[in-house]
Amino acid sequence: MAENNTAANGAAAAEATLTIQKLYVKDSSFEVPNAPQIFQEQAAPQVQLNLTQKVANFAENLYEVVLTVTVTCKVGDKTAYLAEVQQAGVFGLVGFPPNDLQQVLATYCPHTLYPYARQAIGNMILDGGFPPFNLQPINFEQMYVEQARRRAEGEGAVANA
Repeated sequence: MAENNTAANGAAAAEATLTIQKLYVKDSSFEVPNAPQIFQEQAAPQVQLNLTQKVANFAENLYEVVLTVTVTCKVGDKTAYLAEVQQAGVFGLVGFPPNDLQQVLATYCPHTLYPYARQAIGNMILDGGFPPFNLQPINFEQMYVEQARRRAEGEGAVANA
């Protein structure tokens, strides 16, 4: 009996397909609100990174995933720059069980988009007259597992209340 289940699960997994339909920049902006004075500042910069992700199912088996990367650099109490890019992609996902679908959308898709967002952010910062800035790689799988763990703990806390 277990062999039949394994064979059926293997067949279902073999039917699951993922295609990248399109990759594009949905929106981008770069601001240097305190130019040109900010270029004279000598204090050490403080950089903050913020990542968000949105997923929209806009047609049968087609999903738009938008990874927003925002980098804010402050020197003292002044904003040196604010760089933001919304890197998007259209992904075709067919034959995935619901849990696997959510995991692919939360891990594989942003992992595919991130290098493009990283390059766009780096180019904006460099073109804005600032020293080169390289965003470090991000483990989206680890982030997904951590978020799932937090949700499970939150649900457990509500159930125990």
